[in-house]
Amino acid sequence: MQRESRLIAGLALEERSDSGDESPRLVGYAALFDVETNLAGVFREKIARGAFGEAIGKSDIHALFNHDDNIVLGRMKSGTLSVAEDEKGLKVSIIPPDTQDARDLLVKMKRGDIDQMSFQFTMAGGKQSWDDSIEPPLRTIEKVGELYDVSVVTRGQYPDTEVAVRSLQEFRKMKAASVASRNFSAANLRIRRKMDLEQRLRSKGP
Repeated sequence: MQRESRLIAGLALEERSDSGDESPRLVGYAALFDVETNLAGVFREKIARGAFGEAIGKSDIHALFNHDDNIVLGRMKSGTLSVAEDEKGLKVSIIPPDTQDARDLLVKMKRGDIDQMSFQFTMAGGKQSWDDSIEPPLRTIEKVGELYDVSVVTRGQYPDTEVAVRSLQEFRKMKAASVASRNFSAANLRIRRKMDLEQRLRSKGP
């Protein structure tokens, strides 16, 4: 299943006090619960509370810059990335490395040039629901399948039209298949009932 990404603004730069030094910590939200987002005008989407819990527990999530695997800012396995759900959303805390890439990023954040985050995920093994009775339809992500990374981004990109259309088409295809299956089952039931009735009538004789 294709990976999807979502964007949110509001990444902050804080000074660490727990270790007694002035090393920076990047703190912000990679996702907000129950906030609707319009995806390329194709459908709206919101994330339900608790949608990330299972994915966090089974994933070794990385913090990246611009979703670039070559620029790692933190990692859950190493303890330099903390990802957790709270009442507001998916909260992220990153202890960036002392590298040139990270130092350049911190300078740009202090200037206010960068303040957005994005996360990359798939719905494989996840759970979602749709309200197709309104336009544009509303998709609710109830459980994320896999959470790959959270990224600080320079210019976040919302899902393009192609990705959004494909997601909606997959939902409508499954919906149509489900309706067809129910109709087929109902038709078979009517046929069986008719055959049973005819059998009983024949067994009674003239």
